[in-house]
Amino acid sequence: MKDYIKKIFAIAVPIMLSNLISQLQMLIDKVFIGSLSIESMSAVGNASTPMWTTMSIIFALTTGATILVSQLYGANELDKATATLASVFKFNNGIGIILFLFWFFTPQVAFNLMGVDESIISMSIDYAHYFALIFILTGIGASISCMLQVSQKTQIMVWYGVSRSLANVILDYTLIFGHFGLPAMGVKGAAIATTLAELLGDLIVLIYVLTAKDIAIRPTYSQIIKAKLPLYTATIKFGAPAACEEFAWNLGHLYLIAMLNKISVAAAGIHSIVFSVELIAVVVSGSFGTATLTLSGYETGRKNVKGVWDVVMCSSYLAWGFSILNLVMFLLFPHQILGIFTKDAAVLAAAPLYLLIVGVDLFPKSGNIIFGSGIKGYGEPAWMLKTQLFGTFFVITMSSILVMVFHMGILQIFGLVVIDEVLRFVLNSWKLRKIRGENEVLVLQKTLQEEY
Repeated sequence: MKDYIKKIFAIAVPIMLSNLISQLQMLIDKVFIGSLSIESMSAVGNASTPMWTTMSIIFALTTGATILVSQLYGANELDKATATLASVFKFNNGIGIILFLFWFFTPQVAFNLMGVDESIISMSIDYAHYFALIFILTGIGASISCMLQVSQKTQIMVWYGVSRSLANVILDYTLIFGHFGLPAMGVKGAAIATTLAELLGDLIVLIYVLTAKDIAIRPTYSQIIKAKLPLYTATIKFGAPAACEEFAWNLGHLYLIAMLNKISVAAAGIHSIVFSVELIAVVVSGSFGTATLTLSGYETGRKNVKGVWDVVMCSSYLAWGFSILNLVMFLLFPHQILGIFTKDAAVLAAAPLYLLIVGVDLFPKSGNIIFGSGIKGYGEPAWMLKTQLFGTFFVITMSSILVMVFHMGILQIFGLVVIDEVLRFVLNSWKLRKIRGENEVLVLQKTLQEEY
């Protein structure tokens, strides 16, 4: 298992560092916005959540390509792997342009469905207009990410994270508050800063991809232009369930925000703060999950299902160890952590309980990310969709009852999220054990047949 740990770290650490740097930048972003008002924080939370949700559709669809290309790479079918990746580059772009048009011209449709309060909806719309430009490059970015993961060349993501994060913090400081002779733009400034910084990071990665000589699978411009749709649709076989799973999770998350908006504008703002703190820890598990997806797909291509199990367990132990550290930090310094984002006395008074719930939630959430990645890498992403649909139905139903029938508050909503993660982890761990057991039976039968 030591070899797997080395491979996991080789893929996960650069992605982890990049994501942690990006999350740190996003936290600083929220500190700046939170210093304006809790209403500004709520406006940005209401705008950014559905936008990242739709953006995740592209990345989730590309998960199918990562699974398929990894399996082809493991089976040493390099020409087919390259052709498949070329189709992903070509057809992902169309989806990104469609999403750009929606968020640039009609963001109010989504915000009205979410029940965003009239006092802040204009700020949310302003944020969406400026942030929407990011979608134009999202398709290329997702495709490059797939290529780097499969080739196990993710180190450039550290430089991506550093460059875009530093640029974002500087631009946030300048545009939100109005420094260096520029006007104070508030929420608009935050969106512009994020967009410009994202474009800078994408440019750095693109230059690396065009000049690096050690990327195992890299389609040429000609291959991308000539790529055929059937190869892309083959990735959808794996990607569509992953995209629907991602969408279902985010649908439940958006519904929770809608319920929090019914409680109060402040409740949505508190959720934005606490969720941002949790994301810092989740990106670590997500990085291990990315490595698990790639390596389990590779082992599946080699017909080594035991290797899939070993990869999952190595990643799980690493993620749970990190979750323990986070829980300890949350218990020791709750007021200091949430105090970075707000000075609201009521929020800080409940900080220990908020962060206790978040800390406990990290364990089943990490398990779902990593066990789910193993199941997808094996080639059964449809299972993850089924368990997520169950979870979304559970969250929507129970949150409606808690808020609209019993008039409960934000703590009960947070507790509901933990229950959802636990239930799905039980189902997902059972499924992976079942896959392992069935494979052991097949191996035993094959051995007996060869002997006789």
